[in-house]
Amino acid sequence: MSSSVMRKLDVVSPVPADIDIANSVQPVHIDEIAKSLNLTPNHYDLYGKYKAKVLLSVLDDLKESKNGYYVVVGGITPTPLGEGKSTTTVGLCQALGAFLDKKVVTCVRQPSQGPTFGIKGGAAGGGYSQVIPMDEFNLHLTGDIHAITAANNLLAAAIDARIFHESTQSDKALFNRLCPANKEGKRSFNDVMFRRLNKLAISKTNPDDLTPEEVTKFARLDIDPDSITWRRVMDINDRFLRKISVGQGPDEKGMVRETAFDISVASEIMAVLALTTSLADMRERLGKMVIGNSKSGDPVTADDLGVGGALTVLMKDTINPTLMQTLEGTPVFVHAGPFANIAHGNSSIVADKIALKLVGPGGFVVTEAGFGSDIGTEKFMNIKCRYSGLSPQCAIIVATIRALKMHGGGPAVVAGRPLDHAYLNENVALVEAGCVNLARHIINSKLYGSNVIVAINKFSTDTEAELNAVRKAALDAGAFDAVVCSHHAHGGKGAVDLGIAVQKACENATQPLKFLYPLDIGIKEKIEAIAKSYGASGVDYSEQAEKKIEMYTKQGFSGLPICMAKTQYSFSDNAAAKGAPTGFVLPIRDVRASIGAGFIYPLVGTMSTMPGLPTRPCFYDIDIDTTTGKVIGLS
Repeated sequence: MSSSVMRKLDVVSPVPADIDIANSVQPVHIDEIAKSLNLTPNHYDLYGKYKAKVLLSVLDDLKESKNGYYVVVGGITPTPLGEGKSTTTVGLCQALGAFLDKKVVTCVRQPSQGPTFGIKGGAAGGGYSQVIPMDEFNLHLTGDIHAITAANNLLAAAIDARIFHESTQSDKALFNRLCPANKEGKRSFNDVMFRRLNKLAISKTNPDDLTPEEVTKFARLDIDPDSITWRRVMDINDRFLRKISVGQGPDEKGMVRETAFDISVASEIMAVLALTTSLADMRERLGKMVIGNSKSGDPVTADDLGVGGALTVLMKDTINPTLMQTLEGTPVFVHAGPFANIAHGNSSIVADKIALKLVGPGGFVVTEAGFGSDIGTEKFMNIKCRYSGLSPQCAIIVATIRALKMHGGGPAVVAGRPLDHAYLNENVALVEAGCVNLARHIINSKLYGSNVIVAINKFSTDTEAELNAVRKAALDAGAFDAVVCSHHAHGGKGAVDLGIAVQKACENATQPLKFLYPLDIGIKEKIEAIAKSYGASGVDYSEQAEKKIEMYTKQGFSGLPICMAKTQYSFSDNAAAKGAPTGFVLPIRDVRASIGAGFIYPLVGTMSTMPGLPTRPCFYDIDIDTTTGKVIGLS
């Protein structure tokens, strides 16, 4: 990386609050970060001094360039406090760029404002391994989530409006309003209408040529209100929107139905953004999103409602990744932020593709996968890489002594409560017992053909004996290497050994990417392949799940990959089952589909898609210094 951009951190101990560290470092103008990647001003649009949107035209300009090394960061099954995947991702990149002189780009998800103001706080990393400006990263960024919210809610409005208008009009009246005559008395179909006509196998191009039966098929969607899966969204935690009714106004008499709000990052449109490969691909995916069924059981799409093109217009700028920087001046792409439960929990394909071209051979792109590797890395491999065509050379598993002690039988770890003394004092036996969890993550990650490295995120209370026990267990389980890191306390300098290990792992990668299952088998067979990797002995499907699997198969969607929606706190469905449980039967409560994004998602237990605020949310600590304009208290 360009030495003119790199910054030397003045590290102090004990480590100050994240926002204080972030505010203590003056970011360079984003032009300088862009120059370090050989980007010209034609390749990006500025969003202030410290953010820029990198345009997809970069891919066209660099299409003949070769890719750099591709690294994915997952983790062991976490505690509710998190084990530092984001911090490790950033720290590793700071080490590669600022200390090992490698071209590197960090690719991370955009955080939701829900957790930022709720329980978890921000997601810019932590300590001396952060993305800056941290307040801009954690709040509005470049408006992508706001655009997703607007697009999602436009589609929600279109659904209810269509049901309303169909309930009050004849087929002929509907058709006349959908295809009005111009001043010369001529009618025409617009572009989005031809998509519906093609779906209905109607080849006529003149509205006046349609038979009465074809008019009915074209104009009347006949949406079954009970089948609607599309909900409105907002990017704030609000438990009172988990169940609502709409249509209570006097003008919508008799149109009341129950629905709910989801948090914006749970919208299928966010998953579409993350998995799209081009603007044209995004247009197709948005149009194919299924919002429910007709009363005869046929899927109804955004294009059937005529809104696919408008959604793409609202989303046109979101497809460009946002360029930012780390504390030590290495480049970061922030793009997309799909839920890691009901969606695939990875940043975007386009950000990774652009980054791999920019770093080139010998450079590194490091991307983070949400939650433990049983969720994040599995979905990265089987969904994201399947659509992108990219193959990682190295898979990192972040582990902590704290989490391993929990998996070894330690007391419950609860956010907001002081840690039990078992986590603050040496207990090698407890650590060793918990390494069964780490071992399963290593074995599973190796199935995909990547070299696996364990990054042991060191805390001040960890002892040498405990760290050595983890390293031995990791190597015994087949890890390429296991490295102790102190990037939270020391920045990139604390992850240099990890950087060296990652370089060796990438240089020695020889196996092609292997998927856990092929796409041409049934939905159940795919679910069972994933369940087996969790340690399950079988799968139990509810009556509802059986019906949905039958319906999606009949509708032609069985060839999609699977995105399991389950707790991140255990390999099983039971969050309290720590370690590496075996012999359990995995219950599938329901099965849903994100057809535009391109996956089927079985629900293992109950998944909340709208978080609630705790008694003392993070917003208590957040304020602004009215003299300097700087944000304070953001974590």
